Amino acid sequence: MRQVVLDTETTGLEPVQEHRIIEIGCVELVDRRFTGKSFHTYLNPERQVDAGALEVHGIDDRRLAKEPRFADMAAEFLRFVDGAELVIHNAAFDVDFINHELRRMGAADADITLRCRVVDSLELARRMHPGQKNSLDALCKRYNVDNSGREYHGALLDAQLLAEVYLAMTGGQATLGLNAASQAAIFGRAQPQRMDRQGLKLTVLKATPEEAAAHEAWLDEIDKQSGGKCVWRSDKT
Repeated sequence: MRQVVLDTETTGLEPVQEHRIIEIGCVELVDRRFTGKSFHTYLNPERQVDAGALEVHGIDDRRLAKEPRFADMAAEFLRFVDGAELVIHNAAFDVDFINHELRRMGAADADITLRCRVVDSLELARRMHPGQKNSLDALCKRYNVDNSGREYHGALLDAQLLAEVYLAMTGGQATLGLNAASQAAIFGRAQPQRMDRQGLKLTVLKATPEEAAAHEAWLDEIDKQSGGKCVWRSDKT
């Protein structure tokens, strides 16, 4: 599965007030592993950044004056996300802004959800941790993701942090991180052993109906807590 973890920064809070996107950051995951591919750009919003937004991301008008417009980068951005599952924290906010930008440039399909399935990591976190803080900073702390370099919000940095949080939140460590040489060194020492199975009779104990029902109830709870990500019910297991 190809996923793109996405974040944006904007001039303000409301597209209907003609606020614009000033930064897009995307990080690619394939089968729950970082590929090293990303998309990142600053954008000239052709308007001033609100003071409240400036306090959040620290990106001022002078910094953006010579950056490309959204229309200049739209094709490259859409190629990067096309067909992927987008993972976005508070997805409605970013989707509304992206669609607003697509409408402004007269795109025929001015709806990013026609190209991509969208997963809202904030909604997932609220289901998993009801009644708790579920901001990105709070989730980084909860899942031991180092966000010490996050003095300001930044689209690419926040996408990278969210990717790590999302992987931890939906299944823990995605890979042992061993390269081929390490795996050979660790596993290459093991020698195959043959077992004589002649005359061996194994007793098969089947689950009782009560045990099977209890097992299904436990899988239901895992499904609920993981947002439908229970691996024991996956077709690939």
